[in-house]
Amino acid sequence: MVQIGDDYAHRVTHDEVGEAIVAVLNRLVAQGDLAVEVPTSVDVDRPKSRDHGDYATNVALVLAKSAGLAPRAIADLLVAGLAGVPGMAGAEVAGPGFVNIRLDSAAQGELARTIVEAGTAYGTSSTLAGSRINVEFISANPTGPLHLGHTRWAAVGDAIARVLAAAGATVSKEFYVNDRGVQMDKFGQSVMAAAHGQAVPEDGYHGGYILDLAARIVAENPGIKELPEAEQLIAFRENAYALQLTQQQQVLELFRTSFDLWYSERTLHDSGAVERGLDILREQGHVFEDGGAVWLRTTDFDDDKDRVLIKADGEYTYFASDTAYYVDKRARGFDRAIYLLGADHHGYVNRLRAVAACAGDDMDANIEVLIGQLVKITRGGVEVKLSKRAGNIVTLDEFVDEVGVDAARYTLIRYPADSPLTLDIEEMTKRTNDNPVFYVQYAHARIASVLRNAEELGIDWRSLGLDAGLLSHERENNLLGMLAEYPRIVASAAELREPHRVARYLEEVATAYHRFYDVCRVLPRGDEEVSSEQVARLWLCGAALQVIANGLELVGVSAPERM
Repeated sequence: MVQIGDDYAHRVTHDEVGEAIVAVLNRLVAQGDLAVEVPTSVDVDRPKSRDHGDYATNVALVLAKSAGLAPRAIADLLVAGLAGVPGMAGAEVAGPGFVNIRLDSAAQGELARTIVEAGTAYGTSSTLAGSRINVEFISANPTGPLHLGHTRWAAVGDAIARVLAAAGATVSKEFYVNDRGVQMDKFGQSVMAAAHGQAVPEDGYHGGYILDLAARIVAENPGIKELPEAEQLIAFRENAYALQLTQQQQVLELFRTSFDLWYSERTLHDSGAVERGLDILREQGHVFEDGGAVWLRTTDFDDDKDRVLIKADGEYTYFASDTAYYVDKRARGFDRAIYLLGADHHGYVNRLRAVAACAGDDMDANIEVLIGQLVKITRGGVEVKLSKRAGNIVTLDEFVDEVGVDAARYTLIRYPADSPLTLDIEEMTKRTNDNPVFYVQYAHARIASVLRNAEELGIDWRSLGLDAGLLSHERENNLLGMLAEYPRIVASAAELREPHRVARYLEEVATAYHRFYDVCRVLPRGDEEVSSEQVARLWLCGAALQVIANGLELVGVSAPERM
C-alpha cells in the first residue's frame, strides 16, 4: 500500500491515486479525525471533463453515513490530507462531496516513459494470476464450412481468451468437434451419392462443396467406388471428415484464430470419459433411472426439466457427451469452463450450470455460459445470404474474402456479443475515418510515420531523455489521460468478458492523438534545432503507438506501419 510521503517516482497511476486516498483515510482514522472502517480500495474515475481534474472519487459520499458526517466534511478532510502528496498538484471538493484530483504535469508526463519502456507488457496485469480457464468458443460439425455465426465467435472468443491472458490467467482455447452421431453418416451418404452422380438425400448435406469433396476423395482414392456399400460409406465419411476438418482449421488460422486443442467428441466416448463422468455424477447422488432410461436430476439446480443421459435402448444422448465433456475439463485442472454458444442455445445456460452443480462444483464459480446473437450481412442495404459453395449461408472464408481479416475481426469484436448485429460490407471496406478499423489503424500508421520522420532527421528521442514536465498542454494531458486508462480497460474487458471495450477505447485513443497532433508540433521545421518539448512529444507519440499496437493485438488486428 502506498504511504503518504512515499516516493512516487514522479509518476502517478490510476491505482496509485486510489492507494493514496486509502492511505489518507487511514491516517485520518489514526489521528482521530475520522471514525470509520476504511475500505481496502476506493472508486477512482476519470471525469468526463478534464476541467474537473485528472481523477475524481466519491468515497466521501460512500463513507458519510457510517462516519456520521456530512459528505463535504469528509471531502474537506481528504483534500487537506492529499495536499503535498508527490505527483499531485492539488484536490478540491465538488458538488455534494466529490473530490477532484489534479496531477502535476511531470507526474502525468512520466507515463509516456513508463509505456515506452514497458512495451508490449503495458496493460498486462496479474489480476487473474493462478486462474486456469478453459474457453470453448466454437463447437461445430465437421460436415461443412464454418458459417457467419461461427465467425462471430471465432473473433470474439479469441479476443476474450487474449484479454484473459493479458490479465494473468492461464488460458486454453478449445474447439469441440461434433464428429459423432447420425449427422456424420448423413454427411458420408451425401458425399458418396455425389461421387456416384446420384441425388443427395433430401435430409443430407447440399451445396457445391459436397461435389468438391466427392471429386477430391475419388481422385485420391481411385478404388473407393468399388468397395462394398457399407465399407464405401465409412470410407467416404472418414475421408470427407478429414478434409472438411482440415478446411475449418486452415480458414481459422487465416482468420488469426488458433486453438490449443481440437477436442473430438468421438475420443470422449472412445476414451471412457463418458463412463467416468457418469460415475462422478452418480457419486454426487443426482443420477436416477426411470422407464429404463438413465437420467440426471438437473431440476435440483434450476433446470426446467431433468435430462436423459442414456436412453432405454442403451444409446447415450448428446447431453451425456456434454456432461462428460464438462467433467473432463475439470479433471484436466481448469478452475473455470467458459462456453460461448449461439443464439439458439439459450436453453443450454441453466442446463450446463446444473451439470456443474450435479458434479459437485459451484455453478457460479466453475462454469460460465455466454450467448451470442445473430449476425446479418448486407450489401447496399440488401441482406446477403447465398453462398456459392455451401448453399443458403454466408461462410467464414467468403466473408473474409469480401472484407479482409482485419475489418472482419475488428467489426465483429467492437460490438457486445449479446447484441444482434447487422454489418454492411460496403461500410466495412471503406478507407475513411467513418470506418472504425481504418480510423484506428490509420492512427497507428500516422504515428509510425512521425517516428520514422524523426529518425530520418537524426532525432534519437529515446537517448535524448524525457523532460516529462514539458508535457503540459491540454491536448497532451488529454492524450496521457487516455493512455493511462489502458490497463483498467484491459482488466475490465477480462473481468466482464467484453473485448469490445478494447476496440471502443482504441477509437478514443485515436481521436485523442489526432487532436493532440493537430495543435502540438512534434517535429522541427527546416533548419530548426529539435527542442526538449519536441523530444517529449516524440516520447508521447511512442507511448500512443505502443498502446494502439497492444490493443490491436488483443483483438487480433494488425497494426500497420504504413497505409
